[in-house]
Amino acid sequence: MTRTKEKLNRLYLVLSLIFLANALLAEFGGVKIFSAGKLLGLDSMDIGGLIIDYNLSVGVLIWPLVFVLSDLINEYFGRKVVRWISIMTAILISYSFLIAFSWTSVPPADFWLEINGQDAQGRPFDINYAYNTIFRQGMGIIAGSLLAFLVSQLIDAYTFHWLRRLTGHRMLWLRATGSTVVSQLIDSFVILTVAFYVFGNWSFGQVMRVGVVQYGYKVLFAIALTPLIYLAHHYIDKYLGKEEAGRIQQEAETGS
Repeated sequence: MTRTKEKLNRLYLVLSLIFLANALLAEFGGVKIFSAGKLLGLDSMDIGGLIIDYNLSVGVLIWPLVFVLSDLINEYFGRKVVRWISIMTAILISYSFLIAFSWTSVPPADFWLEINGQDAQGRPFDINYAYNTIFRQGMGIIAGSLLAFLVSQLIDAYTFHWLRRLTGHRMLWLRATGSTVVSQLIDSFVILTVAFYVFGNWSFGQVMRVGVVQYGYKVLFAIALTPLIYLAHHYIDKYLGKEEAGRIQQEAETGS
């Protein structure tokens, strides 16, 4: 194996593993909806009768990183590789949910229930119920999140590749941010609609309120992360060698 091939394999492994780790964390943690309004001291906003109260899933906080990594993988390895990683990640997420569901199905030990039978304030607490509630999350959330992940990832990869054909190796910011803006419009609303409206008990208005906030956050964060993409691009080019990096990017573009 040549030195360049070894570096390229190592780069692919690192980017893919960070991609997978962030996707898994976002999926498992996303069941909690938190108030960014309370955290930042923001008042609700009325937009044409739609009340925006800044509530969003905690999983959304790191989700833009998944798309940054997706864009970097697309840049150096091509759309086919992004598609393969996305499908494999969806399979591994499904596997993780199945394992977690099996864990919630086994009977809890009596001593575990007893020593965890009260919270910090001395109130009765059912730790097994809490454990099951968090890890099971509901089949609707699982279905919605996987559908949204796959669709948005494939759209992101396609849009990124399409913009790269238009811009060549110029305007990295446009293809990175543009692909995220398009794909996250799908992701932000598909998961909420399937998980909480179709299978859950949310009103459509609630889906829209949370969806608008999540989409707005992802777009703003994608713009804010643009310098990080350029920084990562710089160090990857330095790691691979400028000429070799250019050749690899060209192969990624023509081989997609």
